[in-house]
Amino acid sequence: MRKYHLALLLIPSLVFAEDSLSSGNTAWMLVATAFVMLMTPAGLALFYGGLTRSKNVLNTIGMSLGAYAVGTLVWVLVGYSIAFGSGDIIGSGKVLLNGITSSTLSGSIPELLFVAFQGTFAAIAVAIASGSMIERVKFSTYMVFAALWIVAVYAPVTHWAWGGGSTLNFGEMDFAGGTVVHLNAGVAGFVVAMILGRRRDYGKTAIKPFSPVLVSLGAALLWFGWFGFNAGSELAADGVAASAFLVTNVAASLGVIGWIIVEWLVYKKATIVGGASGAVAGLVAITPASGSTGVEGAIIIGLVGGILGFWGVAKLKNMFKVDDSLDAFWIHGLVGIWGSIATALFIAPYALKEDYNMASQLVSQFQAIGLTIVYSGVVTAIVYFIASAITGGGRVDDESENRGLDETIHGEKALNL
Repeated sequence: MRKYHLALLLIPSLVFAEDSLSSGNTAWMLVATAFVMLMTPAGLALFYGGLTRSKNVLNTIGMSLGAYAVGTLVWVLVGYSIAFGSGDIIGSGKVLLNGITSSTLSGSIPELLFVAFQGTFAAIAVAIASGSMIERVKFSTYMVFAALWIVAVYAPVTHWAWGGGSTLNFGEMDFAGGTVVHLNAGVAGFVVAMILGRRRDYGKTAIKPFSPVLVSLGAALLWFGWFGFNAGSELAADGVAASAFLVTNVAASLGVIGWIIVEWLVYKKATIVGGASGAVAGLVAITPASGSTGVEGAIIIGLVGGILGFWGVAKLKNMFKVDDSLDAFWIHGLVGIWGSIATALFIAPYALKEDYNMASQLVSQFQAIGLTIVYSGVVTAIVYFIASAITGGGRVDDESENRGLDETIHGEKALNL
């Protein structure tokens, strides 16, 4: 009888726990959100700033900083509502976070924290795209483009993959944003680069990175922030988050190894810029699979990601002849495609369902890849032309491009010696 009473006392707490706030999960997600925030105005800004030329360093860094600021604003105004509001094709009902209070939960964490976490994804996505268009796009045009792109491109794609839009959800596995963030951003940057045309001196003079030191430091900060990006996407402090944390680290390391090995085989040099780029390629590759693959899969995914990133930058880029300034498509778009395909190929036993069919899942992955490429490509072009019309033309004049955008647009220099 006493045991019976004790069981009854436990029932309410067990039922209540399913719908209650978890302080442990909330604490982890606060940290993970801060990790991801660091990726845009610090990690990506330094990575991209080091890759560009000295006369455009501040402008390039400013595009990451501006993307984070503008992205945060439009996300809380309308982006989150489109991505995670109720609805099929696009979400609605949460404009200006309507109906969300400090006590509203998303799973076991406050929904306001989920808003903040997802907002960091939106900001870095459009910042990644800036890498394809730097050194020739107007800063004002990019700022308008960033705001419109998050609303018209990023938020709908997010809704289809993660937010409940069933019609255009093909059952894709994308744990942390392989197609939603990386392929989406890579395609967007590539399209704008095509519309803008090449830089005036592209192919005529050597275009060397301003600072491999900044590139390496930026890559390290991105690597650090990516733990929040991938492990945080579990939205809980549990075993899956721990696995995602580990495989993220493994894949990034193998991305470095893959890139520099191939670089040495081709050029007999293993550069620091190459190693840093390989780390980012490995991180991109593991992103969609981070919640479902094991260490063995991470080794292969990261290694191939690094090799594929090098191949895209060193070989394919020259074939396509599009001036993707900082190789955003080749490292994020192309490698993002590989990561999405690999997600269906390398599934850990803990994530494998009894009815799992690899062929069927591969079809779902390709459908999501195709949809993202077509939608992002078409709508990005429309968004760019609108932004260009609003700001009186999207490309800077020849004098500004020759002198550098740091002085002509911002009135500053990266180094005042």
